[in-house]
Amino acid sequence: MKRALLASLTAIAMAPAVAADPATINWTKIPAATVPLFYPGQSSYEWLLSDKHPGAQGIQANLPCAGCHQGQEKKLGESLVKGGPLEPSPVKGKDATKELKVQAAYDDKNAYLRFQWKTNANKPGIEYPYYRFDGKEWKVYGEPRLNKSVQEGKQVAMYEDRLTLMIDDGKVPGFDKQGCWLTCHTGERDMPNVAAKADAQKVLKKNDVRKYLPASRTNPSDWTTVKSPDEIAKLKAEGGFVDLIQWRAHRSNPVGGVDDGYVLEYRNFDKGKNHFASNMDNEKKVPKFMYDAKKFKSKATTAKDVGKRDPFLITGVNAVPFDPAAGWKEGDMVPRYYLQPAEGSAADNKGAGTWKGGMWTVVITRPLGLANPDDKAFKDGGVYSVGFAVHDDNITTRGHHVSFVKTLGFGAKADIQAVKLK
Repeated sequence: MKRALLASLTAIAMAPAVAADPATINWTKIPAATVPLFYPGQSSYEWLLSDKHPGAQGIQANLPCAGCHQGQEKKLGESLVKGGPLEPSPVKGKDATKELKVQAAYDDKNAYLRFQWKTNANKPGIEYPYYRFDGKEWKVYGEPRLNKSVQEGKQVAMYEDRLTLMIDDGKVPGFDKQGCWLTCHTGERDMPNVAAKADAQKVLKKNDVRKYLPASRTNPSDWTTVKSPDEIAKLKAEGGFVDLIQWRAHRSNPVGGVDDGYVLEYRNFDKGKNHFASNMDNEKKVPKFMYDAKKFKSKATTAKDVGKRDPFLITGVNAVPFDPAAGWKEGDMVPRYYLQPAEGSAADNKGAGTWKGGMWTVVITRPLGLANPDDKAFKDGGVYSVGFAVHDDNITTRGHHVSFVKTLGFGAKADIQAVKLK
């Protein structure tokens, strides 16, 4: 399936020169590790420590999750995905497990990470929810599959495919043992006792609660007990955060980018400008951009066209300022986010993903030796703890597939060993 020619050309134009061209690396010469992923349901940090978890004493003793569950990913996924105490909203047809093929290489300037996985759907998940004109107002069209509105048939299932890495260099206590479970808590989106918007605004000045590390709270199991700004700044300066790298099929891939963020007191983006931004003018209650009809063949798309052409709205390529007098009709749709070149530390990572024969192949390029205060720097000789996740089949938040912690080494022994390019 050949898609996104315009977006691919844009990505090439935006990508700066690197030491090696990832497209020319002979990946058949690079060893591949197969990382098993499984569906975790609502198995939060709090659940791991509770008497409902048979391995709670091991977690309290800082033993690794994989110590008890190595090789049990298939069994765990099949148990959780079908519903039960840890899955109150089972998703019909959801895969219990996935296999993620991981390869790593590096040179004097960059690390190159290659990933492959099969998708549940027979097409790439490049769509993201839209704003749809109902004749009077612009309202959201499409939601993730876990949402109640989708499960009740009131909204269509729509969300982008995504690949995520959480990375630590040994400075976050427990991450090498519990991995991403260290960041997943009661009160977060799609978790037990989800926080009300008003409460999240009061405590975090955010609309919801997202990932955080236990060290950022006076009571790790109570998201409201956030430490002072000075304490959070001290933790960050000491490297007490995990790097969060996210490749997105809709909101970063078309412009050759990969998110760069970190988790500490919240799931934060790195300093600078992201590859994507909201397309809603909150003051005027209309979109900021529409398609350039000369390049997209129309100023908008419609529900019947979803999946038939590339949906991306890219500044400098096919986006123009929104014209409220352009003759909008009921059913006209424009993307919820527009894409743009990233800037600052948020622009550190580059990426390219292609979907063929039911499989994504994604290559992420990350500079070695990053000195930004919001990054974990890859270095020759370094070994890092890494957690992997894949969002698939129009789903987001906890509906992903996750791995137990693996190690990634550059010129050092690890589960995944990066090969030095000559």
